Amino acid sequence: MRALSIAFKDLQIFFKDRGAVFFLFLVPLFFVIAYSGVASAFGEEAEDVKIALPVVDLDGGETSAALLSGLNAAGGVETVQYDEAEAHTLLENEQIARLLTIPADFGANLARSVPVKLKLVNTPSANARQTEVVRLVVEGVARDLTLQNQIFTSLQQMGEMQGNAPEVFQEAFSTERLQAQAQSQFENSRGRPLVTVVQTVPAVEEEREETPNLGLLAVPGFAVLFVFLMAQTTARSIYDERKVGSFRRLMAAPLSKATLLTGKILPNFLTALIQIVVIFGFGAYGLKLMDFTPVPLGNDPLALALVAIVVALCSSSLGVVIAAIARTESQIGGISSLLLWGMGAIGGSIIPLFALETFLGPLPKIVPHYWANKAFENVMIRSLGLVDVLPQIGVLLGFTLLFLAIGVWRFDFE
Repeated sequence: MRALSIAFKDLQIFFKDRGAVFFLFLVPLFFVIAYSGVASAFGEEAEDVKIALPVVDLDGGETSAALLSGLNAAGGVETVQYDEAEAHTLLENEQIARLLTIPADFGANLARSVPVKLKLVNTPSANARQTEVVRLVVEGVARDLTLQNQIFTSLQQMGEMQGNAPEVFQEAFSTERLQAQAQSQFENSRGRPLVTVVQTVPAVEEEREETPNLGLLAVPGFAVLFVFLMAQTTARSIYDERKVGSFRRLMAAPLSKATLLTGKILPNFLTALIQIVVIFGFGAYGLKLMDFTPVPLGNDPLALALVAIVVALCSSSLGVVIAAIARTESQIGGISSLLLWGMGAIGGSIIPLFALETFLGPLPKIVPHYWANKAFENVMIRSLGLVDVLPQIGVLLGFTLLFLAIGVWRFDFE
């Protein structure tokens, strides 16, 4: 109860500071709006651009031309024809993301109902979503072309049979029988298509994750950044207590050191949770009202709540470390700015993790912000559950214990 009394006093002091409230609660919303607006503008521009599909047409006949026409008319894909040698050079150098090759005997084999294969090769760096779109379009157009060919072949065969047969046998090849035969070809095309697509992706050392929407990443990213900035508030609160002499009076009271530190950490913890609720609530509902893409909150509320609690604890314990290291007000400001903003930048709160990991490799993993951002992304953006984020929660708890140990060891209670 004594710890709660200390915490309640600190919360009253904090919420009377309008500048601090504005910075920790409203400034992150401005960041989210700006980031979402930029991402939305780039996203709308990208939606108008069709996926380029380089094609090598070794057949050059009417059937391959019909295939290319169908691909362009299907929507979402625009074919670009290349010479075979040039195309393979560009593909090897990853100057094009994928290549569709139409074999030389495509039209002739299709006319004889001989199965043929279209070859679709993707580079390791090809966007996974675009690759899937291209595959579906090519398969759909090829299936339609196969069906059309089989129908024409079937009707031609039936017509020849009926035209050559004596009149007495023409009834055996009536329209009903022709329709039944066409239906049989329909079923055959679905079960055993003449054209199949063989898609290959060269082996890579590690699986590449699909890039999330940048606007969605802004909400958890800035939430993590500003929650950890609360650590500076904890450090400044302890310094102010020492400056006015009230900390010495608290030490003289019948309070244990653990109770005292808990009372100083608790306001940070509660305020951080309120920050997360405000920022995530704005991301889920406020952005929607502003016609931006709202951030999903995931499918596992328990996982989201546990991650938020652990992140708030980690931020609070980091505040104790800053208070233990800094001796003056200027040191608190300098250490906090350098440490907290630097950790936020390295940990993926300002620049998305997928971009940072490309240039910095495993370096971002040394800061808690990385694990906090990773956990929130997994729960909210990728809709993973509690089991999937237990590794990130475990690492954040490890950081929390480490910060508390360093803070208690270096903290001057005198």
